[in-house]
Amino acid sequence: QVQLVESGGGLVQAGGSLRLSCAASRTSRTIFSIGSMGWYRQAPGKQRELVASITLSGSTNYADSVKGRFTISRDNAKNTVYLQMNNLKPEVTAVYYCNADGPFSTNYWGQGTQVTVSS
Repeated sequence: QVQLVESGGGLVQAGGSLRLSCAASRTSRTIFSIGSMGWYRQAPGKQRELVASITLSGSTNYADSVKGRFTISRDNAKNTVYLQMNNLKPEVTAVYYCNADGPFSTNYWGQGTQVTVSS
């Protein structure tokens, strides 16, 4: 079992920056390996959508709406993924969820962290 714990959300003014972090840890004495990790977001009344993802080797993928403003990175030694968000706009206000591929084709979600951008 894998637990994902997010941090770094909050309230920021338009044009500001935030850095989200998500740390993966094991919750049982089983094989622990993390593959691809990513960030999703869900705004009120909308479906959850992919923001960015990163493979174990560091290949990245971004939603078109965040390219050039958001950067995803990871520290494999710490099993942690980051999302640096710059030049934030009110339309990115949402709950941001961390996602990770675990061992044996498992997939895990974090509890979510609120990001609110005021105009």
